[in-house]
Amino acid sequence: MGQRGGSGGGGKRPDVRHERALVRALPLLLIVVGVVYDVSTPPRFTAVPLFTAAPLVAAPFYSLISTALIGVGSCAAVLALHFKNDTTTDVEAVTELITVVTVAVLAVLINRVVRRSDEQLASARSIAEAAQRAVLPQPDPRIGGLDVAARYEAAEADAFIGGDLYAVQDTPHGVRVIVGDVRGKGMGAVAAVAVVIGAFREAAEQESTLEAVAQRLERALAREGTRRDGLDAFEGFTTAVLAEISHGDGLVRLINRGHPGPLLLRGDGRLCVLAATEPALPLGMGELGAWPDRADETEFPPGAMLLLYTDGLSEARDVRGEFYNPAARLGGRIFPGPHGPDALLATLVEEVRRHTGGGATDDMALLAVRRPMSPAVTEGHHSA
Repeated sequence: MGQRGGSGGGGKRPDVRHERALVRALPLLLIVVGVVYDVSTPPRFTAVPLFTAAPLVAAPFYSLISTALIGVGSCAAVLALHFKNDTTTDVEAVTELITVVTVAVLAVLINRVVRRSDEQLASARSIAEAAQRAVLPQPDPRIGGLDVAARYEAAEADAFIGGDLYAVQDTPHGVRVIVGDVRGKGMGAVAAVAVVIGAFREAAEQESTLEAVAQRLERALAREGTRRDGLDAFEGFTTAVLAEISHGDGLVRLINRGHPGPLLLRGDGRLCVLAATEPALPLGMGELGAWPDRADETEFPPGAMLLLYTDGLSEARDVRGEFYNPAARLGGRIFPGPHGPDALLATLVEEVRRHTGGGATDDMALLAVRRPMSPAVTEGHHSA
């Protein structure tokens, strides 16, 4: 989830803003066009449909007072035109006025219903945001002497939480990291995310090896699977990468459970994909076979940055169906300084948005960790 505020990547697209501006101006435009039409045509022609449409269009977009004023304006326009034509006592004039007044009252009622729904939606959004912060809190920018940044980009507009996950925790054994992707969608996936994150935080602190952390997660998902009904009870799984960045020896250890390989971006622009030496099944699929987890170890020098991500990044397609290739796009590029992780993730989000034309079909979790050129010595440890 990361910086949810960045999820829009610069807000609504210009065409959407223009469309909304046009819709908001439409009620007044309808009244003006109605007046011009009525004045420029013979008396037997009427612009009442335009005057009745104005408050109805205003109802979902305007405030209660503004909707009422649009209704009053429509009624006033009808009265003024009939007064000009000296037809205020005609049956047609009275009928037209009653019609416009009735529609204006209905528009006010519709406005109240829409506003009440908006309030309920706002409440639901605040609950979703609270759930997001509880399940996937934004990590501190500095953890265990490392610079850290995370982003969660939801594929669906106004979505806050899904099946992608990340966590960073400073422990006596090093800074431990997980990035994963739970199979499925909806509340079942969210529940699995909570299970994985909870198990990771506990195991990362208690287990002396990264392999033991992976096994704890395996057992936690197996227990979760027995409590589920239907298909998820047998097929639920989570792809994940576990990383352990030592405090002193400049190494990173990785265990990959069926997940896209992390990228290591060195300070001079060189890039390498940290693919697993021995491919392994995702977490939660232990019943299909047993094998020992073995961590791959690689150098993590000062100034280098580790990028972990979910397949929402690597499987983002353009209009031709071509995937976004983060390794090819990032090779030779440098994101220096303590804000390098933030700059890297912002660049990826923007490039994916351009690549897909804003039509991403899968959520995307991104986590970047940078070892500073002059590592700071931190006392104690904390989690994020």
